[in-house]
Amino acid sequence: MLEFIGPALEHLFTLENFLWINLGVFIGSVFAAVPGLTVILCVILFLPFTYKMTAIPGMMFLLGIYCAGGYGGSVSAILINTPGTPHAATTMMDGHPLSQKGRTKAALKIALYASTFGGIFSALMLLFLGPQVAEVASQLGTAEYFMVCLFGLTIIAGVSGKSMIKGVIAACIGLLISCIGADPMTSYDRFTFGIPRLYLGLDLAICLIGLFALVEILAKAEKKPGPLVLDTKKMNDDGKITKEEYKRMLRPTLISSIIGVMVGIVPGTGASEASWFSYDRAKAMSKHKEEFGHGSVEGIAAAEAANNAVTGATLIPLLTMGIPGDGTVAIMLSALMINGLNPGLSLFTTQGDIMYAIMIGLVFVNLFMLLQGSFLTKLFAKVVSIPQEILTPVIVLFCFAGAYSVNKNYFDVGIALIFAVVAWLLRKLDMPPVPILLGMVLGNMTETNFRRALLISNGNPTIFVSSIYCIIFVVLIVLAVSTLIRSKMKEAKAEGKK
Repeated sequence: MLEFIGPALEHLFTLENFLWINLGVFIGSVFAAVPGLTVILCVILFLPFTYKMTAIPGMMFLLGIYCAGGYGGSVSAILINTPGTPHAATTMMDGHPLSQKGRTKAALKIALYASTFGGIFSALMLLFLGPQVAEVASQLGTAEYFMVCLFGLTIIAGVSGKSMIKGVIAACIGLLISCIGADPMTSYDRFTFGIPRLYLGLDLAICLIGLFALVEILAKAEKKPGPLVLDTKKMNDDGKITKEEYKRMLRPTLISSIIGVMVGIVPGTGASEASWFSYDRAKAMSKHKEEFGHGSVEGIAAAEAANNAVTGATLIPLLTMGIPGDGTVAIMLSALMINGLNPGLSLFTTQGDIMYAIMIGLVFVNLFMLLQGSFLTKLFAKVVSIPQEILTPVIVLFCFAGAYSVNKNYFDVGIALIFAVVAWLLRKLDMPPVPILLGMVLGNMTETNFRRALLISNGNPTIFVSSIYCIIFVVLIVLAVSTLIRSKMKEAKAEGKK
C-alpha cells in the first residue's frame, strides 16, 4: 500500500482532476436538488463525456456527481417537503419540520455536515478495506466468481421493486440483452439478426440513456406537475447550531456512517435502505424520541450520514470483484473498463497508483462538496423551482447528444429510442429497471465464468459446491432468497389486512 501512495498523490494532485471533481460535485448537487432528476440519471447523461478522458479525471468527475447527489436530494426535501432523490425521503421526515420552525439554513447545514462526515468515513473504509477484500477475491476461481455473480443478481432482483418475481424477470431481460453480439467463448454472432453493427454488442451507455433517461421524459409527459414556488427568504435565518445539538448529532452520525458502510458493501442494497435503517436506530437510541418527525437534528444527521456513507462502500465489491454495489456504481464500471481497468487484485498490484489515486480522491470529493455546500446552497435551492418546460428539452438534447457522441452514428440514437420505448412498456408492467441494468453489466462475467467452470469440470455441476467459498455463497443465496420471500409475504399480509 505505502509504495503506491506517493505515485497516487502525484497522479491526483493536478489542476485537471480538481476541476473535474468540482464540476462533478456542482452538477450532482444541482441535479439531485430537482425532484424527479435522480443521481443515476445524471451519471448516465454525463457518462459519454468520460469516454474521452483518462481513468482518474473520468472517475473523479463521476464520483463527484455520485457523492454530491447524496447531499443534493436533501435540499428540496428540506425546502419544499419533496425529496430530490429517493433516499432523501428520510431526511424530509425531520428536515422540513425544522425548516418550518424558521431554521431552514440550520437544517441544510446539518445535512451537509453529516453527509460530508459519512462520505469521508466511507472513503477511508474503501481505502483500507478495498485492498484486503481484493486479496480474498484473488483466491476465487471461475466457479466461485459465478456464485458471486449469482449472489449479486439474486440480491438485486429481490430488493428491486415490490415483486421479487418481476425483479428476477427484469434481471433475466438484462442477461438476455448482454448476450447480443459475439459469443465470448466462440466468437459466433448471437441475436444480431444480420445487422453488422450488433456484432460488437450494445454499448451500455447508449442502452442506459434510453432505459433511465429518455423514459423519464416520457413519464413526465404523462403528468401535469404544478409550479413549484420557492421562497428563498426563509433561508435568511442565522443557521446557528448549538453546542448541545452538535453533541446530540455526534453519536447518530458515527453509528449511521458505520451502518451505511455495512449496507453499501452488500450488492443490491443502497442509500434508501441505509437511511431508513439508520433513522430507526437513531430514534431507538435517542433520549429525545418525541422530536423525531417534528424537526429532530439527530434524525437529519442519521439519515444524511448513512446515505453518503454508502457511496464509498459500494465501490468495494466493484473494484475488487466487478460486482456493483448499486445501479449508479454499475455505470461507473464501463468508465473503468474503457481505460483497461478490470476489477480484481491485479488492479491493486499492477495499477495500484491509479486505484489509490481514485480512492484518495474520494476523500477530496467530499471535502469539495462541503465547500460548495457552504457557499452555493442558495443557488442549489433556486434550481428547485426551474420550470419543467425548460428543463425537459435540455435533458432530451443531452440524451441525444450523449447517444450520438459514443460512436458518432445515428444508429445508436435509434437504439436509445428503442430502449426508451421498451423501458416505458416495462414501467407500465411495474418492472424495475435496476435489475435490467445489473443483468446487462454482470451478464458477460456470469456467462463466461459459468461456461469456463463447466469446461474445467467436464460438465460436472458439482464444481459449484467444490470449495468453501462456493458453499458460503450457496448458503448466502439460500438465506437471501428465504429472507426476501418471508419479507414479501409479510408485506402481502399487511396489505391484505388493510
